[in-house]
Amino acid sequence: MSKIAILISGRGSNMTALLNAIKTKNLDCHVVCVIANKKSQGLEFAAKRNIPTRLIERNKFDSKETHEIKLIDVLLSYQPDWILLAGYMAILSPKIIEVFGGKIINIHPSLLPKFKGLDTHRRAMEAKENKHGTTIHIVTNELDGGPIIAQSEINVLPSDTSETLRHRVLEEEHILYPLVLEALTKKYLEIKSFKVIWHQAPPMFELENKAIEVSVKPFLKIKNIV
Repeated sequence: MSKIAILISGRGSNMTALLNAIKTKNLDCHVVCVIANKKSQGLEFAAKRNIPTRLIERNKFDSKETHEIKLIDVLLSYQPDWILLAGYMAILSPKIIEVFGGKIINIHPSLLPKFKGLDTHRRAMEAKENKHGTTIHIVTNELDGGPIIAQSEINVLPSDTSETLRHRVLEEEHILYPLVLEALTKKYLEIKSFKVIWHQAPPMFELENKAIEVSVKPFLKIKNIV
């Protein structure tokens, strides 16, 4: 059974989607800890589910380096197979990536490589994009530049604002992240160091809310399916 650590900074909506998927789909993994770098609703929610939580507040440390040393120590104590960033609003240093290389996965609200960094929805609107979405990727030393695992794409509507676009992309995130976790646990997907290998495309799934329009499109290349 895979051991999962989840890092958050806020209310943890993607964390909640992952936890719900683990329970409802009986995935072969276990969340060993949820860690936040500031006080957050997500920690309270995880604690109510009897998941170990740790608050490692950035502002309690005199530097980013000392904060990450503590974070690394705590993560090592849980020995996670995977570290899932779910709205963790901090850039990880090369040190933590070296320690957990190839095991850290992030979800980013844009169709990478477009719009790395912050304010992705506003920037997509200003660029007059007709497509937008979310990307799940392996974390490397390059900001939002690691190998892509999967993407989910939506159309930008004439009526969209940056806020409505944010909401619609978040709905996609709540579906795509659990799908990738399921693919990992069921061995459809393999990650070796920093290499993404899809052994087969994940099967389609039924949406509980038929009113939500989503179009999950895993980022699959034929040469990566073995």
